[in-house]
Amino acid sequence: MLPTIDELLANVRVVALPMRTRFRGLDARETMLIASPTGAWGEFAAFTEYGDAESAPWLASAIEQAWNQIPSLEERPVFREFVRTNATLPAVAGADVATVLERFGDFRTVKVKVGEPGQGLADDIERIRATRSYVGAAGRIRIDANGQWNVDEAEHAIRALEQFDLEYVEQPCMSVDELYEIRTRVHGLGIAIAADESVRKATDPVAVARAGAADILVIKVSPLGGVRRALDIIDEAGLPVVVSSALESSIGLRMSFDLAMRIEHLDYDCGIATNVLFERDITLPSTSIDAGGGFQRIVDEQAAHDLRVSPAREQWWRDRAARCLALL
Repeated sequence: MLPTIDELLANVRVVALPMRTRFRGLDARETMLIASPTGAWGEFAAFTEYGDAESAPWLASAIEQAWNQIPSLEERPVFREFVRTNATLPAVAGADVATVLERFGDFRTVKVKVGEPGQGLADDIERIRATRSYVGAAGRIRIDANGQWNVDEAEHAIRALEQFDLEYVEQPCMSVDELYEIRTRVHGLGIAIAADESVRKATDPVAVARAGAADILVIKVSPLGGVRRALDIIDEAGLPVVVSSALESSIGLRMSFDLAMRIEHLDYDCGIATNVLFERDITLPSTSIDAGGGFQRIVDEQAAHDLRVSPAREQWWRDRAARCLALL
């Protein structure tokens, strides 16, 4: 059941969370926190460039969270209380890799951003070489190109980066057909292909699995419309999954943790420790991220005050939320 527009917007906070390092072209992450009448919080964090149709599932996820509509334990049992997380490395210079990674504390897996606009393969190689040096031979390295390569560029890059013992390559190309082609080309290297945008931005998020275009699905709760919808997609796809964030605050990340707890087979470390990338979060600091303690349910009102956006920006988010609610 959906709230009315008055219920939805009765108690909101719109903030801009400063990034430690520029990430996804952002120096600050704008997001809206929404409280239900019970005082529970949800997060509406659709990126500002997204249109209303693409943003509406993000609002559905926030409503599922704030209005406590996630599956019950009878519907979807919990299989774990501990979720192992990976570090996430923005497209920084090799010399800055250690500084960024040490903020994540104890981890065994790093997801490295590659294919950054304005950079080249030499930058990626430098960054990944420094990452391998930091994590050692036993560490796991996965790379994420966010669909920036065509098939030939992807094959060239993957073969150049094969020397670093990659766990998998996330969204090397944008379309499902391209993913199928690059998966075919690099199959002999033993490097898996993971799909992210081909799941969360697709009209049919399971199409990439049916096409045999990916070995792994990257599942992000907010863009898919919530925990319940994400679990249905996982069931239908029948592929191994990685739960990952969409750069939400710790409020939204709690949903990712709730999803990860309900996946029976979770063989890959999850990309849900991305709150480390913020200079300041919207909740009080915590160090127990792997156990879920870092993903709190309550907004820190002092942080909300300090990080609030201008009245004009808040109205923009309110208007956007109203339009998205009308689409649900």
